[in-house]
Amino acid sequence: MFDGLIKVAVASPELKVADCQGNADIIVRDIKIAEEMGIKLLVFPELCISSYSLSDLFRQKVVLDGSLRALEKIKNATVSSDMLVFVGLPFYFDGALYNCAAAVSNGSILGLVPKTNIPGYSEFYESRHFSPAPKDISEIVLFGERIPFGAKLLFRSAEIPEFVVGAEICEDLWVPASPSEGLALAGATVIVNLSASNEVIGKPEYRRSLVSIQSAKLCCAYLYADCSDGESSTDLVFSGHSLICENGTVLAESRLFKPQITVTEIDLQRLTHDRMRNNTFSGGESCRSVYFHQKSEKTVLTRYIAPLPFVPSDESARKERCETILEMQSSALKKRIKHINCKNIVVGISGGLDSCLALLVMVKAMDSLGRSRKDITAVTMPCFGTTGRTKGNAEKLCSALGVTFREVNIRKAVLQHFEDIGQDPERYDVTYENCQARERTQVLMDIANMSGGIVVGTGDLSELALGWATYNGDHMSMYGVNASVPKTLVRYLVRYYADASADEELRSTLYDILGTPVSPELIPPKNGEISQATEDIVGPYELHDFFLYYFIRYGFTPAKILRLACYAHGGSYTEETIRHWLSVFTRRFISQQFKRSCLPDGPKIGTIALSPRGDWRMPSDASAELWKL
Repeated sequence: MFDGLIKVAVASPELKVADCQGNADIIVRDIKIAEEMGIKLLVFPELCISSYSLSDLFRQKVVLDGSLRALEKIKNATVSSDMLVFVGLPFYFDGALYNCAAAVSNGSILGLVPKTNIPGYSEFYESRHFSPAPKDISEIVLFGERIPFGAKLLFRSAEIPEFVVGAEICEDLWVPASPSEGLALAGATVIVNLSASNEVIGKPEYRRSLVSIQSAKLCCAYLYADCSDGESSTDLVFSGHSLICENGTVLAESRLFKPQITVTEIDLQRLTHDRMRNNTFSGGESCRSVYFHQKSEKTVLTRYIAPLPFVPSDESARKERCETILEMQSSALKKRIKHINCKNIVVGISGGLDSCLALLVMVKAMDSLGRSRKDITAVTMPCFGTTGRTKGNAEKLCSALGVTFREVNIRKAVLQHFEDIGQDPERYDVTYENCQARERTQVLMDIANMSGGIVVGTGDLSELALGWATYNGDHMSMYGVNASVPKTLVRYLVRYYADASADEELRSTLYDILGTPVSPELIPPKNGEISQATEDIVGPYELHDFFLYYFIRYGFTPAKILRLACYAHGGSYTEETIRHWLSVFTRRFISQQFKRSCLPDGPKIGTIALSPRGDWRMPSDASAELWKL
């Protein structure tokens, strides 16, 4: 366990029907294997000690006694291990037989959790043998120890407060009101399910959806351990379909009919952060807490961490995401145009990615309204840093899209302004740059006034996070269509549009824009080429978008973000480089809030947005000291 990350596993070993001691040997073997792998939570299937398919043999005293002897053997095998292990067995108590999950750690039985919902339909005859869990928690004496017995038990790590485990058994998940709901509301961040779910056609897909949705609904990690084909007997076939899900995402899944241990890492800090955000996540039933001891150790990562968290890695999912985002952006702009009866929409077109995406969205909105594309005015405003490549691409893009194109050279106006305020035109400082940005905004605003229109902003989410915008310059517009689109995603949206276009001129122009270095073009070019690359100044956007995602979405510390970034981007950047740009990110993000506090309206398209009217509110004068690495 380290930074909220803990290695967990579900086991589906090939067990034998009614062979309690033989099954115990196999379970102990897998426990030892899991220990060597650094696993801290291991879950076995339902009734794994005795096997699930015993039917009326469950009433045989030899089976019940054999199950207890096997449990004691498993308990003794964990005496030197702090791993929390769940195993299943039949257990007789106060005149009734129960289907139980036993929690074992450090050579002790922590508690017995009986199954609450006992199926008695179709191929399931459990109600013939087992009783449902009693409402109250009792205590039993087992192996000379007093042990809690009941469904409302929470197993808490004494050293790791976020690590709280609740247990349910198979059918408990499949009913309308699962015990896991109350356990999660009472504080369980991890739910384990010991299952014996037989296989029929179509059931794996349903099972996968069920476990995934339950983990999302409860904002928890859900470990589902299913018994393997060694359980198959008489009329039923079992496949060992085990799953580990985290808040709606399937992290790991076993192969059907392949006895195995399925391993991954869960992130408890992600879960606790999401629960903090959701202020309706409280008010669970009273549960009894049982504490166990577990060392907090650094967990070796094996789970997939996406280097581009805003961009789906699967191509078909990425195309679908791009189409949806373009629809959302254009639909939002369409609503604004209709609401104010706008005659014209104006955009500054630079030949770069952001203004290109904004123009594509504007075209899509006008097409949807049945309006002429000539009601879009795209204005290029060359000045000291403009290159022939970007200016040419701006012209070709507007021609291919059929919008109204205007050129307003702002060089004379800026030089006049330099003279008015006493700025040396040979001094390439922040004033030199910002004068150009503000002049461009003034031109756009005035053209919009002349045509009864509005200015559509082009700035993206990544620029807002870094404060990479001139206050009251490109920072300002009447509607910012890219406001919640990160830079890494902007590139894929433009590429998606290019790939789908049947217009060769438009496609080739978009591809060239994609190949152009990101630049504000405010400093004179060198030999006709861009001399001011944004990523040389503020850092790679793929890193900043990674930092932004984990900083905002999960509230992770810089140290944890650094660790995850090194894991996800280690093949591209050194730890020293990542550390440097992470420091730049945190410093700029904290210090630039004043620009985000007065943003224009813009559509929210993802889970992360920085609008001060909804998603992100913070003081403009906050200190960045706590976020220093």
